[in-house]
Amino acid sequence: MDKFDLAMRDIPLVAVLRGITPEEIIPVADGLMAAGFRLIEVPLNSPRAFDSIEALAAHCPSEVLTGAGTVLDVTQVRRLAQSGAQLMVTPNTDPDVIRAGAAAGLIPLIGCLTPSEALSAVANGARALKIFPASRMGPDYLRDIRAVLPAGIRLIPVGGIDVQSMPGFHARGADGFGFGTNLYKPGMSADEVASNALHLVRTWRAL
Repeated sequence: MDKFDLAMRDIPLVAVLRGITPEEIIPVADGLMAAGFRLIEVPLNSPRAFDSIEALAAHCPSEVLTGAGTVLDVTQVRRLAQSGAQLMVTPNTDPDVIRAGAAAGLIPLIGCLTPSEALSAVANGARALKIFPASRMGPDYLRDIRAVLPAGIRLIPVGGIDVQSMPGFHARGADGFGFGTNLYKPGMSADEVASNALHLVRTWRAL
């Protein structure tokens, strides 16, 4: 069982820190880790994203997996592989990006919505599928799409997920969740983010 499998077994929640700055990243990460988060991504459309990603990779212990979100092309994959980070999270299903990430030793968490996208992501090396935008589709969609996927494929709903919607998605087969604005928004203090993180972790554990 590798580090990603361990993280998914223990606390399979992904922190999506869109808009965070390098000056904020370490205090926020410390709060997330104290709450139990072990999967942290900085979307590449954040300010000076690679500075934050490199700082995270250097700061976090080995059991906490860090990386980039909104990875869109192979050039970004190459830079991410040099940053010390491990996670590669995409909003879409691009076979070239998936294969490049896997070849570089990154862990691909691949954004998809339709069955065709999901099956393509799996065929090209996705370790988990980020079902996005999940809240627009509702929990029943998760059950529907799982029916056509190979057994054991992890589904991580992302997009509008909060403590109220977690139970419904979990009951229909969610293996974890990704949290964006319900966890972090630009301008939030590290203490606010830590409080949100603790609430989400407690909700997951109660499930």
